[in-house]
Amino acid sequence: MTEVTDLSPSQGEAPMLDLLARINDWLWTPLVVFALGFGLFLTVATRGLQIRLLPEMVRQLVRGERSEKGISSFQALSLTLSSRIGVGNIAGVATAVALGGPGALLWMAVMAFLGGATAFVESTLAQVYKRDVDGQFRGGIPYYIEKGLGLRWLAVVAAATAVAMYTVLAPGIQSNNIAASLDSAFGVTPLVTGVAVTALLAFVVFGGRRRIVAVAQTVVPFMAAAYILVTLVVLAFNATAIPGMAALILGSAFGTDSVFGGIVGAAIAWGVRRALFSNVAGVGEGTFGSAAAQVSHPAKQGLVQCLSTYIDTLFVCMATGLMLLVTGSYNVQPEGSDALATNLEGVEAGPAYTQAAVDTVLSGTGGPFVAAAVALFAFTTLFAFYYIAETSLSYILSGTKPLPTALLRLALLGMTFFGAVQSADLIWAIGDVGYASLAWVNMVCLVLLLRPALRTLRDFDAQRRAGLDPQFDPEAVGIAGADYWTSDEARAARRSVQDEPGRDPLAP
Repeated sequence: MTEVTDLSPSQGEAPMLDLLARINDWLWTPLVVFALGFGLFLTVATRGLQIRLLPEMVRQLVRGERSEKGISSFQALSLTLSSRIGVGNIAGVATAVALGGPGALLWMAVMAFLGGATAFVESTLAQVYKRDVDGQFRGGIPYYIEKGLGLRWLAVVAAATAVAMYTVLAPGIQSNNIAASLDSAFGVTPLVTGVAVTALLAFVVFGGRRRIVAVAQTVVPFMAAAYILVTLVVLAFNATAIPGMAALILGSAFGTDSVFGGIVGAAIAWGVRRALFSNVAGVGEGTFGSAAAQVSHPAKQGLVQCLSTYIDTLFVCMATGLMLLVTGSYNVQPEGSDALATNLEGVEAGPAYTQAAVDTVLSGTGGPFVAAAVALFAFTTLFAFYYIAETSLSYILSGTKPLPTALLRLALLGMTFFGAVQSADLIWAIGDVGYASLAWVNMVCLVLLLRPALRTLRDFDAQRRAGLDPQFDPEAVGIAGADYWTSDEARAARRSVQDEPGRDPLAP
């Protein structure tokens, strides 16, 4: 076995970890309840759009538009999946099972379904209030706060939070897990990995948005498909264990399992927490890529982003979780409690769980395969982080400025290297604080902006029922502040569609 570099917390880090743990408990405990309740409310308010408009979600990927200013719906989906599909889909699922038991997987799935409605609302708002900045569509949390709520100061706070989150607090999680997986699989030291990942990231982020999008639309579909394919192979070789696994998940999730039934609260808390970390529905991460898309109606991109939560959590996260459970490659030790399952003695929750699961079927390939998957997942997440941070900085400065943008890139690269050589516990704790902070800012604003989001959905539904390809006119539905959509360019685009012969958008 390859000797693994010790990246466990040092004695000097213990006070910092204790402080971060208390902050995370204070932020996350009410956030779990709020996220579930808000997602349920939106599911009712949108009349279950996650199900009734599922065919339309797929259709929008096929009929995407693009222009010099905006990318296609599929490219925007790839860009947002770049940030969503990261180490949370492998390491995050492992920690959810380790701390919440097998039932955490069911609550991850519940959060993905309910979060689909949240993702629709935030991404639709990003489209409604997007702007043309330096010849490119820009939008996201700060833009809809300013234009939708008229609170410039709060928008600046949100933008600054996003810059801090995606430049300083979150990148280390990705590079840390790349370093850990490569160290475990190949014996590559974290220092070497840190230098290599930082250099590759510099090549991408200094290439601008077009290079970021090009890499995302090429790498993301490939890596997700390959990961799910390996999962199917592992499940096929363990087909007889699937019924028992399903019963274990249900029993653990609802408190009826004899071993894990006593930690149902932990299952809910960690299932929701890691689902939010992975699919970021409600955190606002997907809003920045969503705003960049060229669409004729904001709801179209909202539906595409709803679909992205399914891809992230119901496919990729569940792929990891099912592999772990069906092969027994996991431990369970809730915080502050004795171990309930120790199937992998001495193995820390993270990529090593998935490596062990794959090795049970494809002996000797678990380490290299998972290391490659983590590296691809995490790397594409890093350059998506840069795009979000740059968009937020552009908002604060009212445009792209060369010197601040260069400093942003250098800060991101520095934190990426820093994360690769630090302990996993410290890096995860820092990242959790960042995600929860941004989620609270965004979700409170989503509550205040429900009216324009729901009006946009009703307008979309009404046009579809009339057999039209929906075109967005904010003045017709009583939405103010949608500057791009009231521009001469947008009005001319609507007129050109109205002059064409009518066509049923639901027709083949």
